[in-house]
Amino acid sequence: MTKTKLIEALAEQQKMSVKEAKSIVNTILAAMTDALLDGQNVEIRGFGSFQVRQYESYIGRNPKTGKEIKVAPKKLPFFKPGKDLREQMNQK
Repeated sequence: MTKTKLIEALAEQQKMSVKEAKSIVNTILAAMTDALLDGQNVEIRGFGSFQVRQYESYIGRNPKTGKEIKVAPKKLPFFKPGKDLREQMNQK
């Protein structure tokens, strides 16, 4: 599902304009992004949780040349599905 499809589904289900639905979806995603950037976890009960994980630097290889390169440390978002979502996924 894309962001556009999510907006359309919200607008249709709640009988609102696409413009209003777009504003709601953008507000939710912005709030989640801001929380993660502030180092907070985002938990949506029944769906899952998002957190930022810190990865240390390491020595990798350039796949084209095979030359060793140092990969810088980085932070990446991580999603952990909730129990309800996992159970629903395994029912189908």
